[in-house]
Amino acid sequence: MRFFLDEIVARIVAIYLCVYCGRKLWRGLVERKIANWNDDVIDWLLVDWSKVIAHRDATPVRYWILIGLRTICAVGGLGVAIFGWWRPDN
Repeated sequence: MRFFLDEIVARIVAIYLCVYCGRKLWRGLVERKIANWNDDVIDWLLVDWSKVIAHRDATPVRYWILIGLRTICAVGGLGVAIFGWWRPDN
């Protein structure tokens, strides 16, 4: 039996993720710079990663990698928002 609240929570979180990543992606493309996206907790403690910015002209490889990650995040959130959280039936 599927729990209906899973579907609702998954879609709400996915919509938020899609909007958040979409706005960051759009801002990064317009301003030609994007903030670094680091998931390492130790680096968060040692370096203020909000100030590390990848510029399109200065560091193009890092810039396009971060743009690609934001795009995948936004498309994944859109997919979950449209189709819901799918679990195979046993």
